[in-house]
Amino acid sequence: MNEWIGVAIALASSLLGGSAAAITRYLVGNADPITLAILRCGIGFACLLPAALFLKVKWPLRRDWLAVTVLGLCFFGLFFVLYNIAVGFTTAARASLALATLPLHTMVIGALLGVEPLTLRQSIGVCIAVLGVVAALAWGLSVAPSGAWRGELIMTGAVLCMAFYNVWSRPFIRRSSALGFLTVGMGAGAAALILVGSLTGSVAVLGNLNASRWIAGIYLGIGGGALAFILWVMALERATPTRVAATMTVNPIAAALLATQLVGEPITANLVFGLVAVFAGIWIATSEAKTSAADR
Repeated sequence: MNEWIGVAIALASSLLGGSAAAITRYLVGNADPITLAILRCGIGFACLLPAALFLKVKWPLRRDWLAVTVLGLCFFGLFFVLYNIAVGFTTAARASLALATLPLHTMVIGALLGVEPLTLRQSIGVCIAVLGVVAALAWGLSVAPSGAWRGELIMTGAVLCMAFYNVWSRPFIRRSSALGFLTVGMGAGAAALILVGSLTGSVAVLGNLNASRWIAGIYLGIGGGALAFILWVMALERATPTRVAATMTVNPIAAALLATQLVGEPITANLVFGLVAVFAGIWIATSEAKTSAADR
């Protein structure tokens, strides 16, 4: 039951993440990747820190702070910069489909590091979802923006950052708390981004945003930053990394639906095909526990 609760929480997080992809696509013409990352992580951290202090969360152990900081820099720093660069080259839906390969990366890295053994059903489910994503991207390449493949390739690099974060986070979360772990990691990432943004002029770009884009940026920080990642680490606390990562494949649904309204991106047949494969893969991968119990 705890695994299923974790999967449900991760689904909510992934839907918020998908909406953030559409918002990022909306903002990408007026802000560079570091500025967008500052909005998402900076506002997210500004929401998390007061909540963590008010709730008196359990912070990471002193011996874990370096590792938690490095994970935060890798994810909230490097991942989001790569993510924003990728969205600048392609559509929100295609970028989210590329991001949906996260389960495969998490599964393989988890197995290589000995964190989570692979099962046949889990492997089949994830592979169906990922193959559906690959086929959908290849099918729609002729009508994609020029150079879209660059964005999807960069997104693959971003996914590697998130996969390692998924696999390595769980023991630190268990020794502290989901909110305490997240706050320290996001704070480290936000601090690094603001430092780099100050040196490169990305922070100054914030002053050029109009009211509508500031509203979008605030949503990016609260919904796509603080809330989405509180739910994500809560899910990692309750379910295995691969099952949590498998929910990322619903990300393109929210991205595509919102992007049609914000930037006029069409919902194409190849996207629908990819989503069908994604849902089939999620059902197969996450229904294993129930099937195994019935067999016993």
